[in-house]
Amino acid sequence: MTALQTLTENFSVLRHRSFRIYLSGKGVSLIGTWLQQTALGWVVWSLTGSEFDLGVVTMLSSLPLLLIAPWAGAWADRFDRRKLMIFTQIGMMLTAFALAALVLSETVQIWQIYALSLVTGMFAAIDLPALQAFMGDLAGRNEMRPALNLNVTMIQVSRMIGPALAGLVVSAFGAGIAFLLNSIAFLAVIYSLLIIRARYAQAHGELESALSGFRHAWTFIMSQPRQRDLILFAALATFFGIAIVMSMLPAVADSILRGGADTLGALMSASGAGALVGVMIFAPLAQAHRRTGVILSLALSGAGIGFLVLGSSTILPLSMLGLFIAGLAMPTVITTTMGLLQFNAPPEMRARVMSLFNMVSFGLQPIAALWVGLMATQIGLQNAIMLNAVGLIAGGAVMLLRTPLRNWVNLPAVPADIIAEPAAGVGD
Repeated sequence: MTALQTLTENFSVLRHRSFRIYLSGKGVSLIGTWLQQTALGWVVWSLTGSEFDLGVVTMLSSLPLLLIAPWAGAWADRFDRRKLMIFTQIGMMLTAFALAALVLSETVQIWQIYALSLVTGMFAAIDLPALQAFMGDLAGRNEMRPALNLNVTMIQVSRMIGPALAGLVVSAFGAGIAFLLNSIAFLAVIYSLLIIRARYAQAHGELESALSGFRHAWTFIMSQPRQRDLILFAALATFFGIAIVMSMLPAVADSILRGGADTLGALMSASGAGALVGVMIFAPLAQAHRRTGVILSLALSGAGIGFLVLGSSTILPLSMLGLFIAGLAMPTVITTTMGLLQFNAPPEMRARVMSLFNMVSFGLQPIAALWVGLMATQIGLQNAIMLNAVGLIAGGAVMLLRTPLRNWVNLPAVPADIIAEPAAGVGD
């Protein structure tokens, strides 16, 4: 598959009207999300000057992904996902507005940021499995992977625009305006969810408990060795890589590069630019490649090389290059594992499978954030980044040494008798 064919396949899913409407609204909201993410890190760093506190904020926003996952997946499989997402988006909009009010009134304290980060994380934990399954509702199973790729592409585009905009907004108007703009941006995705319709496969038969449904998803994953490998790849990428980007860049911008909010925006935009190229080109090629396990192992080690460059750099252009390289590789791992896991899940179990994926991979972010924050305070920020980089490189190498993984030739399809094709969005 050529790069041109990859791009064409990803964008072909836009012929679905409901998908186009939703993605447009989500794109506006995502820019606001990254605008807030960048500004929040800067506010925490300005208040405390502590890498550990940066890690705690990331931990609190991610902890609900670990704790609520069994219930979130069951709710997304049982209830109307569109209505569930409207509820969560309104909740996150209100927490963004609360942050704006606290910062603009100059009364914000670190404990308040802790509390609002936890509440935002709870809404996000409920929203994430519903959103991931909703992609299949809108596009249909046969175009699920292009839909997921395009959704992640939108995330990476917003990662370029949002942080760069945050650098300008925070420098010119302050962080409170950034939070206010994010709360307004939520209106776009809420409106898109109100005007579209989607059909999806709900769980039928006797209502089972959330934990029982989660166990069924776990049994499904554990019964297939390659699915287990996908979970492990995502866990390694999350633990050693994502925590650096999500929590430590404000400290890198200030204490290493001696810059301000604009420097932080540049770093996050460089990461987003690499991720955009990775999602648009490398992730679809990795999904189509016959030796998927080899590609994922190399991508994991490639991300480690990028973070080695970041950890050894004291100048902005070289730091941006390191983040760009890591950005190329990290989404290739996450997007490929997410797409293949969901593609091979029965439609009525899709949200619970993705909830388990979120729990094992993104749910590790609380532990990873505390780990990198603690290491930064003990051995220095640059050494902590390079230690995590070595972890990524070693993880990729160990996975590649395993003979079954080197012989991995794509993923087998789920047996046809447990797959029912979901209909695409109404109005397509």
